[in-house]
Amino acid sequence: MTIASIISEKGSDVFTATLPQTLQETCNILREHRIGAILIVDDAGKLIGILSERDIVRKISTDGPDALQCDAEQCMTKEIVVCTPQDTIQVAMERMTTGRFRHMPVIEDGNLAGMVSIGDLVKRRIADAERETEDLKNYLYTS
Repeated sequence: MTIASIISEKGSDVFTATLPQTLQETCNILREHRIGAILIVDDAGKLIGILSERDIVRKISTDGPDALQCDAEQCMTKEIVVCTPQDTIQVAMERMTTGRFRHMPVIEDGNLAGMVSIGDLVKRRIADAERETEDLKNYLYTS
């Protein structure tokens, strides 16, 4: 299975923000949309960073509540690991596990095509395993 199959099911809608933006403003977007990460894009829509709940917690742990007034750019992750729609779910999971992050942008032909979370990938892997088990049962019982 590929990332494209997940994107086709969940959709390619991605929440983005442009700079300048305070950490508080970004937190409000995360809360409002019940998401764990937001992609930061420039005025042309080019991906320049990702800001996750973990990034925010790290900043607050060092700067306290004042961190919420700093620019989101100060704590966003700028070295972004991405995948493509053609990547397998296994490849994407390996990248996320190795990098210890939970959200990954999907890029196709240089454009943002969606975003997947580790939850999306695990959910699909479980569904695939259940379907495979059911297929095996059906094969054994009908043979």
